[in-house]
Amino acid sequence: MPPATADLATTWAFLEEGVDHIMTKLQTGVSYSKYMSLYTVAYNYCTSSRMHNTTTDTVGQGSRTGANLMGSDLYNNLIRYFITHLKLLKDQSDSLQDEALLRYYASEWDRYTTGANYINRLFTYLNRHWVKRERDEGRKGVYPVYTLALVQWKSNFFLHVQSKHTKLAGAILRLIERQRNGETIDQGLVKKVVDSFVSLGLDESDINKASLDVYREHLETPFLDATEKYYEQESEAFLAESSVSDYLKKAEERLKEEEDRVDRYLNTDTRKQLVSKCEHVLIRQHSDLMWESFQSLLDFDKDEDLQRMYALLSRIPEGLEPLRKKFEEHVKKAGLAAVAKLLGEGSEGADSLDPKAYVDALLEVHRKNSETVTRSFRGEAGFVASLDKACREFVNRNAATGSSTTKSPELLAKHADMLLRKNNKMAEEEDLEGALNRVMVLFKYIEDKDVFQTFYATKLSKRLIHGVSASDESEASMISKLKEACGFEYTNKLQRMFTDMSLSKDLTDQFKERMANHEDMDINFSIMVLGTNFWPLSAPNNDFIIPPEILPTYDRFSKYYQTKHSGRKLTWLWNYSKNELRTNYLNQKYILMTSSYQMSVLLQYNKHDTLSLEELIAATAISKDILSQVLTLLAKAKVLINEETDQYDLNPSMAYLSKKIRVNLNQPIKAEVKAESSEVLKTVDEDRKYVIQATIVRIMKARKTMKNQPLIQEVISQISQRFAPKIPDIKKAIDTLLEKEYIERVDGTRDTFAYVA
Repeated sequence: MPPATADLATTWAFLEEGVDHIMTKLQTGVSYSKYMSLYTVAYNYCTSSRMHNTTTDTVGQGSRTGANLMGSDLYNNLIRYFITHLKLLKDQSDSLQDEALLRYYASEWDRYTTGANYINRLFTYLNRHWVKRERDEGRKGVYPVYTLALVQWKSNFFLHVQSKHTKLAGAILRLIERQRNGETIDQGLVKKVVDSFVSLGLDESDINKASLDVYREHLETPFLDATEKYYEQESEAFLAESSVSDYLKKAEERLKEEEDRVDRYLNTDTRKQLVSKCEHVLIRQHSDLMWESFQSLLDFDKDEDLQRMYALLSRIPEGLEPLRKKFEEHVKKAGLAAVAKLLGEGSEGADSLDPKAYVDALLEVHRKNSETVTRSFRGEAGFVASLDKACREFVNRNAATGSSTTKSPELLAKHADMLLRKNNKMAEEEDLEGALNRVMVLFKYIEDKDVFQTFYATKLSKRLIHGVSASDESEASMISKLKEACGFEYTNKLQRMFTDMSLSKDLTDQFKERMANHEDMDINFSIMVLGTNFWPLSAPNNDFIIPPEILPTYDRFSKYYQTKHSGRKLTWLWNYSKNELRTNYLNQKYILMTSSYQMSVLLQYNKHDTLSLEELIAATAISKDILSQVLTLLAKAKVLINEETDQYDLNPSMAYLSKKIRVNLNQPIKAEVKAESSEVLKTVDEDRKYVIQATIVRIMKARKTMKNQPLIQEVISQISQRFAPKIPDIKKAIDTLLEKEYIERVDGTRDTFAYVA
């Protein structure tokens, strides 16, 4: 070990021998004392203040003295050592190719960086003082010893190997291509070499910061170009001889492989560009072909392929929109075809369409395609919107509805009515709540929700009046579903009907208590008092002579009600009333369940055996048209005999086909059934006029003045939740409000209106 005062030549000769041992023979080991003596010599030399006579070129500027110069002497000698050392590696590598070159490079890199690490520690003092000071004073090209070793490796070995037809990167790319072709390669070797590319990057402004310049320039860019070429050729060749379904699998596998490749041996920074490049080549360049084959995958329910296509095309920004459009068209066609098929099976056409069959057909199309959206398209919002749009289209406009938008809500309301009735087989067979939820699925798509509301209210009123509801719980459940979908206003009237029913029950009980001591009150009697504003019931438009048998009860209740509610007027709805009559003229006593009109006819036979049509009209005051239908029903049931024209006799030996004691004669009259639909639609049209007018007034009150076009648009947007208003109807409503002076035209303008307070 040279003394502390030794000159540069002596000092460096000792240090160089140690440095070379560490760099080339580290595997033979270095004793602790040897390592410490090397460290001490380097330290002594750097801290020596005596000038040494040197004539070497130095890194650093100007004439330096003392420790400054000592540091530069050692630093420059280290540079010279690295250059000489690396020349040997260069010469050895020149004859090597491909994997052999990579193996040589990787093992030399391991040895070199391990040695450089130890040497860096030997020259800790040099790093800490001289190198730091030089860098602080802004001198470029001065680095800590380990970084210096990497800089020398790059300029004296790495760039030399790369400059010969990019031997190093080329060897890596050829190995990667072999792996893509299915061969097994040494991934650890590739990773080691790739990591060296990353380590050689240097950020001059901050040497502690990682830089990917070398990696990007020498490996990433050629790798991405090679990837693009490889997959362009492969995908073209694959599609030329395989189906799109097989290609989807292949593309999915390839994308996964490339992402795995990044994890295995590339820098994570490459992931984004690599994936983007693969998506471009494997998906975007063949997207037209995928879009074209989408329809056949839908037609044949190829779920797995649809999932793959969705997953692939969702990777590119414009990939899914064409699929959404095609899917919407597909659902719409399926819905229209289902209804057309249903009409084809029934011979009577749209008028006699079974509501259950119609609703089931529409629901089946929705269910199937909704499952496709969830399963194949992961419930993506765009596909949900396409499904909704298509369903809205075929639910409201199909072969059964024709040009009318009121048919679907009518059939849906009738289906709901059948579900909610007693003795409903559907309710017995399956979960009623589930069936009501399915009604709500279609209800969501109905445009004319007010038509549904009016039909539903009409049907509900019948169920309540005739006491044929399946259960109050189911009725309440359905109303709460409608309320949730459309708000309180929509179901207000429906809820008031239930209130009226319970009030009527209390009223009947109170009246019975009051009349308990009247001897002639032997008629069992219950009453429903229903608010005109809430019940869609129409009073009979013909006269009716109340039979004397029930007249006392009628009079007493009318008086009782007037004393209880003096300002109210009772309108008696005989067309909805029901009665029970007992037969006393037969061996077997029957109970006949009748309508009020049937009752008034049959009671005439307490005094007569035979009556003509004219006599019955005079006795009951029922119009000839309705009375004829009533008599036809009674004759058909063999209660009356009609052997001569317009002459009706009581049948003395009525032999009922049914063994039942209670016989229901109260069948609906055809004219009433047909009138119901047209009556409902008339009511809807009337209501719509008022809804449009009220909406215009509400808007104008808030805005004060408004032009014609924006006003029409605002009305449409506010009402479209309930129904689709027609523009001529809105214009008519504006004219009506101008006449009624709710609004006025602004002077000097043709199309601006102002609110009149």
